[in-house]
Amino acid sequence: MIFRLDERVIFPDPALAEEDGLLAIEGDLSPERLILAYQNGIFPWYSEGDPILWFAPHQRFVLFPHELRISKSMRQVVRSNKFKVTFNQAFAEVIVACADARREGQDGTWITAEMQQAYINLNKLGIAHSVEVWQDDVLAGGLYGVEVNNIFCGESMFSKISNASKLALITLCQTGNYQMIDCQVYTEHLESMGARMIPRDEYMAMLKS
Repeated sequence: MIFRLDERVIFPDPALAEEDGLLAIEGDLSPERLILAYQNGIFPWYSEGDPILWFAPHQRFVLFPHELRISKSMRQVVRSNKFKVTFNQAFAEVIVACADARREGQDGTWITAEMQQAYINLNKLGIAHSVEVWQDDVLAGGLYGVEVNNIFCGESMFSKISNASKLALITLCQTGNYQMIDCQVYTEHLESMGARMIPRDEYMAMLKS
């Protein structure tokens, strides 16, 4: 059963999500609703022109920082000092770049103007964060996401220069601030870096701890 949200800032039990993870539709992207969503393992994901769709997958694709795999070539990039990495210095620029990034098999972006503003608002509240990778003072790559306790719920990443987004993720893992990175959507790229599926119950237990 897919639930229809109204003006009340509430969500149904995430365990009631459909097989594909879809839990509810509509509602809004207010900070209060987004915060409640992430606290309960729920995130919005929809296309331009569609109603807001809220997902709570039964299997979560996550990366534990201590399981991060860094290739030999990537270790050389990390040591090279080719890039400079910062945090929360250009959140709006990062989310716009993620929206503009072309992705194989996707026509357009799910990071709509409404979505961008919603996460910029969360960043101003200190809840959403970005990692920026610079080369010669030009934004080369980065990522953004939402922090819940000591879990980083990754939303999107981009690279304008090869390996820049990888460096952003590696740096995030090496901060020691997070026990888990929620990658949300499976990709071979993230799996090669150590991400794996865990059951929703395990994910929720860590989220609430």
